[in-house]
Amino acid sequence: MPYALGIDVGGTFTDAVASDGAGRIVSAKTPTTPDRREVGVMRAIEELAGELGIGVGELLSRTDYIAHGTTASINALVQGSVADVGLIATRGHRDAIYIMNAEGRTLGRSAHEIQDTLRGRKPAPLIPKYRALEVTERIDYAGQILVPLDEDEVRRVARQLVDQDVEAIAVCLLWSFKNGVHERRIRELIHEIAPDMYVTLSSDVSPRIREFARTSTTIMNAQIGPRLRTYLTPLQEKLEQGGLKGPLLVMQSEGGTITADRAPEHAITTVGSVLSGGVIGGMRLAEQLGHHNVITTDVGGTTFLAGLIVDGEPVMAAGSIVNQFPINAATIQVHTIGSGGGALASVDAGGNLRLGPQSAEAVPGPACYGNGGTRPTNTDANLVLGIMSERGLLGGKKPLRADLARLAIRQHVAEPLGLTVEEAAIAIHEVQNAQAGDLLRRAVVQAGYDPRDFVVYAFGGAGPAHCAGYCQDLGVSEVIVPLGPVASAFSAYGLAASDVIISAEFSDPSAFPIDHTVLESYYERLESDLQRALDRQQVKFQSVTLQREIDLRYSMQVSELTTPVPATRFTAETGEEILERFEEHYERINGSGAGYRAAGVQAITYRVRAKANLGFPVELPRIGDAAGTDPSEALIEERSVCLDSQLGFQPTPVYDYALLRAGHELVGPAVVDVPTTVVVVPAGVTGRVDHLGNLVLSYQ
Repeated sequence: MPYALGIDVGGTFTDAVASDGAGRIVSAKTPTTPDRREVGVMRAIEELAGELGIGVGELLSRTDYIAHGTTASINALVQGSVADVGLIATRGHRDAIYIMNAEGRTLGRSAHEIQDTLRGRKPAPLIPKYRALEVTERIDYAGQILVPLDEDEVRRVARQLVDQDVEAIAVCLLWSFKNGVHERRIRELIHEIAPDMYVTLSSDVSPRIREFARTSTTIMNAQIGPRLRTYLTPLQEKLEQGGLKGPLLVMQSEGGTITADRAPEHAITTVGSVLSGGVIGGMRLAEQLGHHNVITTDVGGTTFLAGLIVDGEPVMAAGSIVNQFPINAATIQVHTIGSGGGALASVDAGGNLRLGPQSAEAVPGPACYGNGGTRPTNTDANLVLGIMSERGLLGGKKPLRADLARLAIRQHVAEPLGLTVEEAAIAIHEVQNAQAGDLLRRAVVQAGYDPRDFVVYAFGGAGPAHCAGYCQDLGVSEVIVPLGPVASAFSAYGLAASDVIISAEFSDPSAFPIDHTVLESYYERLESDLQRALDRQQVKFQSVTLQREIDLRYSMQVSELTTPVPATRFTAETGEEILERFEEHYERINGSGAGYRAAGVQAITYRVRAKANLGFPVELPRIGDAAGTDPSEALIEERSVCLDSQLGFQPTPVYDYALLRAGHELVGPAVVDVPTTVVVVPAGVTGRVDHLGNLVLSYQ
């Protein structure tokens, strides 16, 4: 029987899921190995093989594909562990990356940070100026060559960069998004001098107008591409040596995968790969449960992530920002803060309790892990509060030490604030819930939606312990904790259930609507490009669907809204239909009546996304029904637990998830022990086990 594997390499744990497509799904969780992530990946696969009762070689030989999400790209950018890159730009335009379109002090910063003008700083430049060189050429706004490329100058510039020992070269010319012929010729000339040089072209990775964002995207792609190749190549070789016959696929920010041998060319699309898996898993679960609007919340060891699914599809964004630099790559819109289970608790100079964004990560981990960590974390607080047992995680394989947790909280939080250890622990727990709740409200309301129209899915190692708290004031109808065989490996499940997704786009700013025959020619061109890209994947697809989009804005505005384009044949009425969709979206975000057609509308970027289904069913299996609603058969103990600062410690029943069945109901306060996580059911909340083994929390 064939298998599909999903592997999610997080900052603290590496999660893995295997599905046989016939209803059997198993999961595994192992510590991430930061220095050599492939080691943690192979250990996770070994755990999966053990759960299935077969050898690693047999599992790999029967695997149709492995979908892999990695933090390697985003971590490299955030930590500055990137390749040395040179830039070739049009003469007179290399400084675009340093001027930063006058946005350098504000991009990616909160309103509070922007208002603090005395502390506002531009970020360090992506590359030093001596590695940013220029060549003579000019293509105009219509894509016509005005000044031919000076090839001798290109050879001299390329030699200068090679002599500086750069590991990659980014090429970004002024109007290359209209005509990339000069960029392609520069790549040929570079390879005449350095055949193995990693070269990335803006016309390939970001054919959009706006020079600064296009240049930063191209440079960052060059910075992480060589390192991603260095990581993926030995991993793929190790898997193939172990018997893997199917492809290794890498998750992209927009919620689909790409083959590992193609991923380094488009490395920038993998920056948000681990953020997307949970949203895709939520989308698949929503299909089974019949939910159309879902807020996905993933509380891992390092971060809290929130995404939206509206009408069955993830909410997307045209780009993102990392280190105050823009990235032109379509992405599932995921809101994140550094507030996971390993978030470090501290007291600032003003005597305020802070949680995150720094994390204990996998090494040394929370103090209670006993691996040398001395700073208190959210996990340490949950242990002191009785939410977690000293039996620990991973089915007892990772016992926890309450004495070390208490010591860390006492030294770093309780004594500075004049609190008892228990008071400090519940304060940490409630700060976590408050931070997460604030993020959820912003994520939903700022997108123009009402939280009352949504259900929440809560997963990740720490999500089930906090979800009832951070959703309490949100107004949602239900909170669903996906358990069953995926439990805290839900993001890995999303990876295994993902499609291959590839996008093609180009900018051509003009007044809209345009003639429908021109519109049709644009999308025919994009769809033809996508078909060639799909053919290069060398993967068999069961089906391929295309999604057309266009970025529109009112004249004189500076930002666009991505608007869906009908999948039908274009007619004279198509432009008007697109405009109606644009204005409906605009008014949902900005308020009824905010639209103003008389100002004129501009089309900026045209885009098509191909979603290729791999044909492997990855559905969560049903579980057995209970004889009634009483869960007492699953009761394993009663322990003193504090879930509320007002109620303090109370005798609380603890249930073994493995003994719960569909139909069982738990009345809070209660705790459910799961091998890889723990679920909290506070007072005033009822938990019901559904037919897939999920715990559905409802507020009384």
